[in-house]
Amino acid sequence: MTATLIVGACQAGVQIASILRERGETGPIYLVGEEPHRPYQRPPLSKGWIKGELQPDDVILRSRDWFAERDIELITGDRVVTVHRAADGSGTATTEGGRSIAFDRLALTTGASARKLQIKGTDYHGVHYLRDADQAITLQPALADDEVQNIVVIGGGFIGLESATVARGLGKNVTVLEAAPRLVGRVVAEETSAFYLDAHRRRGMQIVLNARISHLIGGDAKVAGQRGSVTGVALEDGTVIPADLVLIGVGVIPRTELAYQLGLDVDGGISVDASARASDGKTVAAGDCTMMPNPYPLGVGGRIRLESVNNALEQAKIAAASLLGEDAEYRSVPWFWSDQGDIKLQIAGLSTGYDQVVVRGEPAEEKFSVLYYRDGQLIAADVINHPVEFLAVKSALTKGATIPAAAAADVTIPLKNAVVLPDSVPA
Repeated sequence: MTATLIVGACQAGVQIASILRERGETGPIYLVGEEPHRPYQRPPLSKGWIKGELQPDDVILRSRDWFAERDIELITGDRVVTVHRAADGSGTATTEGGRSIAFDRLALTTGASARKLQIKGTDYHGVHYLRDADQAITLQPALADDEVQNIVVIGGGFIGLESATVARGLGKNVTVLEAAPRLVGRVVAEETSAFYLDAHRRRGMQIVLNARISHLIGGDAKVAGQRGSVTGVALEDGTVIPADLVLIGVGVIPRTELAYQLGLDVDGGISVDASARASDGKTVAAGDCTMMPNPYPLGVGGRIRLESVNNALEQAKIAAASLLGEDAEYRSVPWFWSDQGDIKLQIAGLSTGYDQVVVRGEPAEEKFSVLYYRDGQLIAADVINHPVEFLAVKSALTKGATIPAAAAADVTIPLKNAVVLPDSVPA
């Protein structure tokens, strides 16, 4: 029987294992994760979890019974440290705990880790990152502590803003420091960035753009051998922002250690083709750890790394098909979401390379859409608190259709009624 080893007990890893069993694979499947927890959802960590609204079972992907019923051996709290391969792709993996796992097929779903901020003072007590469950478990009671009142969030991306919103909702004094000239600038247009800046400031959040951080400030440890606690963040201009807690959210770094060890091509992530195959033609990889050809039919060319649940699940389907010897290629309309208190952003498509923006509705009313066009073709949209319009755009993009810019700007016309299918677009 064919044995499959999946390194990375995350959503992509679970998806691959599940599909293999659904497709009739009867050989051993090993799913190995270095965290001590069963595979879980990451998005709730920066929202409901740190707010104290969720329990562990609320974020767990699958029950123990689910794995047992499918005869998937889930190994948690252990890390694969070495992999030896034969020419046919089979091999043996060794874990940090001394376990030896023989396999015929290998999948890497190793994910990504929080990017560390390289400044003085990040080792003070009260400085946090938020990428995994253990970090969330530590952060949640710290946020709830009544003695923690001044919170500084370094990074104005989605994780930073989601966490900052939770802290503000708990009544904390929150300051967000963003090095770029606008919030979430890597993902959305100026119109959406400006909305977030205004909306969060209206809710009492302090936001500093173009922030240049010098170092973190802390007090001496009260007990010998322990770390001192953070007390502030110093900017290069001499400003000191008081801080009882600092949360750093400045992006992630793909986990590529095993790929390097295996001699696979790595370029900003594990390089894979449209079939999720790595450079050796045998290993497959999926999720946040990969750099792949842009799967979006309306996207620009080149290679891309997508950090989203949707991408992890969809790319994992292709990886599973490749393990089964099928010739499948990843083509999909990417979509994302971010919940920041009562502000829900849904994104459909990829806006890279846009040359026109249509703002539909009034941002001040906190229910509007930003539609992106390239050469007159709709390619993406940011939708704030308007799920009906998100579904209309996502459906249109999936069909390769467009919504003329003039119709999109007219709020009296429902977006779903303005969709123009490809074969009906005037020449």
